[in-house]
Amino acid sequence: MPESPLPGGFVNAVVRVGDTVRRPASARTRFVGDLLRLFQARGWSGAPRYLGRDEEGREVLSYLKGHVAWEPCQPAAVSSDESLATVARLVREFHDLTAGTPLAGDQEVVCHNDLSPKNTVYQLRGGELRPAAFIDWDLAAPGARIHDVAHVCWQYVDLGSSVTDVEEVARRLRLIVDSYGLADRQRLVSTILWWQDRCRRGIESQAAAGDVAMVRLRDAGAVRHVRAAYQWVSDHRGALERSIR
Repeated sequence: MPESPLPGGFVNAVVRVGDTVRRPASARTRFVGDLLRLFQARGWSGAPRYLGRDEEGREVLSYLKGHVAWEPCQPAAVSSDESLATVARLVREFHDLTAGTPLAGDQEVVCHNDLSPKNTVYQLRGGELRPAAFIDWDLAAPGARIHDVAHVCWQYVDLGSSVTDVEEVARRLRLIVDSYGLADRQRLVSTILWWQDRCRRGIESQAAAGDVAMVRLRDAGAVRHVRAAYQWVSDHRGALERSIR
Protein backbone atom coordinates (compact mmCIF):
# COMPACT_ATOMS: atom_id res chain seq x y z
CA MET A 1 0.00 0.00 0.00
CA PRO A 2 1.21 3.59 -0.59
CA GLU A 3 2.94 5.44 2.24
CA SER A 4 2.07 9.03 3.18
CA PRO A 5 4.44 11.07 5.39
CA LEU A 6 2.83 12.38 8.56
CA PRO A 7 3.54 15.86 10.03
CA GLY A 8 6.55 16.34 12.27
CA GLY A 9 9.60 14.34 11.47
CA PHE A 10 12.22 16.23 13.49
CA VAL A 11 13.18 13.03 15.30
CA ASN A 12 11.53 10.14 13.43
CA ALA A 13 10.26 9.59 9.89
CA VAL A 14 6.65 8.56 10.45
CA VAL A 15 4.33 7.44 7.65
CA ARG A 16 0.73 6.37 7.27
CA VAL A 17 -0.06 3.12 5.46
CA GLY A 18 -3.80 2.57 5.16
CA ASP A 19 -5.23 2.54 8.69
CA THR A 20 -1.81 2.10 10.28
CA VAL A 21 1.17 4.24 11.22
CA ARG A 22 4.73 3.01 10.68
CA ARG A 23 7.69 4.43 12.59
CA PRO A 24 11.29 3.30 13.14
CA ALA A 25 11.80 0.84 15.98
CA SER A 26 14.09 1.80 18.85
CA ALA A 27 15.42 0.51 22.14
CA ARG A 28 12.09 1.63 23.65
CA THR A 29 9.90 -0.34 21.24
CA ARG A 30 9.31 -3.30 23.55
CA PHE A 31 8.38 -1.10 26.51
CA VAL A 32 6.07 1.06 24.41
CA GLY A 33 4.43 -2.03 22.92
CA ASP A 34 3.78 -3.44 26.40
CA LEU A 35 2.37 -0.09 27.53
CA LEU A 36 0.01 0.25 24.57
CA ARG A 37 -1.14 -3.34 25.02
CA LEU A 38 -1.90 -2.54 28.67
CA PHE A 39 -4.07 0.38 27.59
CA GLN A 40 -5.88 -1.83 25.10
CA ALA A 41 -6.48 -4.53 27.70
CA ARG A 42 -7.93 -1.94 30.08
CA GLY A 43 -10.18 -0.54 27.35
CA TRP A 44 -8.55 2.90 27.31
CA SER A 45 -8.94 4.63 23.95
CA GLY A 46 -6.52 7.49 24.60
CA ALA A 47 -3.59 5.93 22.72
CA PRO A 48 -3.00 4.06 19.44
CA ARG A 49 -2.97 0.26 19.42
CA TYR A 50 0.33 -1.56 19.03
CA LEU A 51 0.11 -3.97 16.09
CA GLY A 52 3.66 -5.36 16.00
CA ARG A 53 6.35 -4.78 13.37
CA ASP A 54 6.30 -4.79 9.59
CA GLU A 55 8.66 -6.50 7.14
CA GLU A 56 11.07 -3.55 7.45
CA GLY A 57 11.21 -3.86 11.24
CA ARG A 58 9.19 -0.71 11.83
CA GLU A 59 6.64 -0.35 14.63
CA VAL A 60 3.07 -0.70 13.37
CA LEU A 61 0.43 1.30 15.24
CA SER A 62 -3.23 1.97 14.57
CA TYR A 63 -3.96 5.29 12.89
CA LEU A 64 -6.11 7.63 14.99
CA LYS A 65 -8.33 9.90 12.94
CA GLY A 66 -8.61 13.51 14.02
CA HIS A 67 -6.82 16.84 14.17
CA VAL A 68 -3.22 17.00 15.42
CA ALA A 69 -2.20 20.53 16.40
CA TRP A 70 1.06 20.83 14.46
CA GLU A 71 0.66 24.29 12.97
CA PRO A 72 1.29 27.44 15.07
CA CYS A 73 -2.16 28.82 14.24
CA GLN A 74 -4.90 26.59 15.67
CA PRO A 75 -8.69 26.68 16.07
CA ALA A 76 -9.74 28.34 19.33
CA ALA A 77 -11.19 25.06 20.61
CA VAL A 78 -7.70 23.52 20.80
CA SER A 79 -6.61 25.94 23.54
CA SER A 80 -9.99 26.39 25.24
CA ASP A 81 -10.49 25.81 28.95
CA GLU A 82 -12.58 22.75 28.13
CA SER A 83 -9.79 21.21 26.07
CA LEU A 84 -7.19 22.02 28.72
CA ALA A 85 -9.28 20.35 31.42
CA THR A 86 -9.83 17.33 29.16
CA VAL A 87 -6.08 16.94 28.60
CA ALA A 88 -5.49 16.93 32.35
CA ARG A 89 -8.19 14.31 32.90
CA LEU A 90 -6.79 12.10 30.12
CA VAL A 91 -3.35 12.26 31.73
CA ARG A 92 -4.86 11.29 35.08
CA GLU A 93 -6.58 8.34 33.42
CA PHE A 94 -3.44 6.76 31.97
CA HIS A 95 -1.45 7.54 35.10
CA ASP A 96 -4.02 5.69 37.19
CA LEU A 97 -4.00 2.77 34.74
CA THR A 98 -0.22 2.35 35.08
CA ALA A 99 0.12 3.01 38.83
CA GLY A 100 1.25 -0.12 40.66
CA THR A 101 1.98 -2.07 37.47
CA PRO A 102 5.30 -3.74 36.61
CA LEU A 103 5.76 -1.13 33.85
CA ALA A 104 5.89 1.63 36.47
CA GLY A 105 8.52 -0.27 38.46
CA ASP A 106 9.34 1.55 41.68
CA GLN A 107 7.92 4.85 40.39
CA GLU A 108 4.42 6.28 40.82
CA VAL A 109 3.25 5.79 37.23
CA VAL A 110 4.38 5.55 33.62
CA CYS A 111 4.85 9.06 32.19
CA HIS A 112 4.46 10.02 28.54
CA ASN A 113 7.28 12.59 28.90
CA ASP A 114 6.46 14.52 25.71
CA LEU A 115 2.89 15.73 26.11
CA SER A 116 2.02 18.69 23.90
CA PRO A 117 -0.69 19.75 21.43
CA LYS A 118 1.55 18.37 18.67
CA ASN A 119 1.25 14.92 20.24
CA THR A 120 -2.49 15.14 20.83
CA VAL A 121 -5.31 13.96 18.59
CA TYR A 122 -8.36 16.24 18.76
CA GLN A 123 -11.73 14.92 17.65
CA LEU A 124 -15.15 16.53 17.31
CA ARG A 125 -17.23 16.20 20.45
CA GLY A 126 -20.51 18.09 20.55
CA GLY A 127 -19.43 20.07 17.50
CA GLU A 128 -16.11 21.21 19.05
CA LEU A 129 -12.59 19.84 18.83
CA ARG A 130 -11.60 18.14 22.08
CA PRO A 131 -8.52 16.08 23.05
CA ALA A 132 -9.20 12.38 22.54
CA ALA A 133 -5.81 10.64 22.52
CA PHE A 134 -2.05 11.06 22.82
CA ILE A 135 0.47 9.83 20.25
CA ASP A 136 4.28 9.48 20.12
CA TRP A 137 4.79 7.38 23.25
CA ASP A 138 8.42 6.56 22.43
CA LEU A 139 9.76 8.55 25.43
CA ALA A 140 7.37 6.91 27.90
CA ALA A 141 9.07 5.68 31.07
CA PRO A 142 8.44 5.18 34.80
CA GLY A 143 8.25 8.48 36.63
CA ALA A 144 6.35 10.82 38.93
CA ARG A 145 2.88 12.13 38.22
CA ILE A 146 4.07 15.70 38.57
CA HIS A 147 6.49 15.27 35.66
CA ASP A 148 3.73 14.91 33.08
CA VAL A 149 1.52 17.53 34.75
CA ALA A 150 4.37 20.04 34.65
CA HIS A 151 5.03 19.25 31.00
CA VAL A 152 1.35 19.85 30.24
CA CYS A 153 1.53 23.22 31.98
CA TRP A 154 4.56 24.22 29.93
CA GLN A 155 3.40 23.01 26.52
CA TYR A 156 -0.36 23.47 26.49
CA VAL A 157 -0.34 26.91 28.11
CA ASP A 158 2.73 27.85 26.03
CA LEU A 159 4.68 29.43 28.86
CA GLY A 160 7.23 31.87 27.53
CA SER A 161 8.22 35.41 26.71
CA SER A 162 5.19 35.95 24.45
CA VAL A 163 2.84 35.80 27.46
CA THR A 164 1.36 39.19 28.35
CA ASP A 165 -1.23 38.27 30.99
CA VAL A 166 0.40 36.53 33.94
CA GLU A 167 -2.87 36.27 35.87
CA GLU A 168 -4.55 34.47 32.97
CA VAL A 169 -1.65 32.03 32.70
CA ALA A 170 -1.83 31.41 36.45
CA ARG A 171 -5.55 30.71 36.19
CA ARG A 172 -4.97 28.17 33.43
CA LEU A 173 -2.25 26.42 35.43
CA ARG A 174 -4.69 26.13 38.31
CA LEU A 175 -7.28 24.69 35.92
CA ILE A 176 -4.81 21.97 34.89
CA VAL A 177 -3.85 20.92 38.43
CA ASP A 178 -7.47 21.05 39.61
CA SER A 179 -8.70 18.99 36.64
CA TYR A 180 -5.95 16.43 37.19
CA GLY A 181 -6.43 16.44 40.96
CA LEU A 182 -2.72 16.94 41.65
CA ALA A 183 -1.96 16.66 45.35
CA ASP A 184 1.71 17.72 45.25
CA ARG A 185 1.51 21.32 44.02
CA GLN A 186 4.43 22.92 45.82
CA ARG A 187 6.96 21.48 43.37
CA LEU A 188 5.00 22.17 40.18
CA VAL A 189 6.75 25.36 39.06
CA SER A 190 10.20 24.02 39.98
CA THR A 191 9.38 20.91 37.92
CA ILE A 192 8.41 23.07 34.93
CA LEU A 193 11.81 24.77 35.23
CA TRP A 194 13.49 21.36 35.54
CA TRP A 195 11.84 20.23 32.30
CA GLN A 196 12.86 23.37 30.44
CA ASP A 197 16.45 23.18 31.62
CA ARG A 198 16.63 19.47 30.82
CA CYS A 199 15.18 20.02 27.35
CA ARG A 200 17.61 22.83 26.49
CA ARG A 201 20.64 20.93 27.75
CA GLY A 202 19.56 17.78 25.95
CA ILE A 203 19.21 19.50 22.59
CA GLU A 204 22.53 21.31 22.99
CA SER A 205 24.52 18.27 24.07
CA GLN A 206 23.04 15.88 21.51
CA ALA A 207 23.44 18.43 18.71
CA ALA A 208 27.06 18.95 19.71
CA ALA A 209 27.52 15.17 19.55
CA GLY A 210 26.25 15.18 15.96
CA ASP A 211 22.68 13.93 16.39
CA VAL A 212 21.05 15.01 13.12
CA ALA A 213 17.56 15.49 14.57
CA MET A 214 18.88 17.60 17.44
CA VAL A 215 20.98 19.67 15.07
CA ARG A 216 17.83 20.47 13.11
CA LEU A 217 15.99 21.41 16.29
CA ARG A 218 18.85 23.63 17.45
CA ASP A 219 19.17 25.32 14.08
CA ALA A 220 15.41 25.91 14.01
CA GLY A 221 15.75 28.01 17.16
CA ALA A 222 14.53 25.49 19.73
CA VAL A 223 17.30 26.24 22.24
CA ARG A 224 16.64 29.97 22.10
CA HIS A 225 12.90 29.40 22.50
CA VAL A 226 13.30 27.09 25.51
CA ARG A 227 15.82 29.40 27.17
CA ALA A 228 13.35 32.30 26.86
CA ALA A 229 10.55 30.16 28.32
CA TYR A 230 12.78 29.19 31.26
CA GLN A 231 13.60 32.84 31.94
CA TRP A 232 9.92 33.82 31.83
CA VAL A 233 8.90 31.13 34.32
CA SER A 234 11.81 32.10 36.59
CA ASP A 235 10.80 35.77 36.49
CA HIS A 236 7.18 34.99 37.40
CA ARG A 237 7.79 32.02 39.69
CA GLY A 238 6.33 33.66 42.79
CA ALA A 239 3.04 34.63 41.13
CA LEU A 240 2.64 31.20 39.54
CA GLU A 241 3.33 29.35 42.79
CA ARG A 242 0.84 31.48 44.71
CA SER A 243 -1.85 30.83 42.09
CA ILE A 244 -1.87 27.04 42.48
CA ARG A 245 -1.84 26.68 46.25
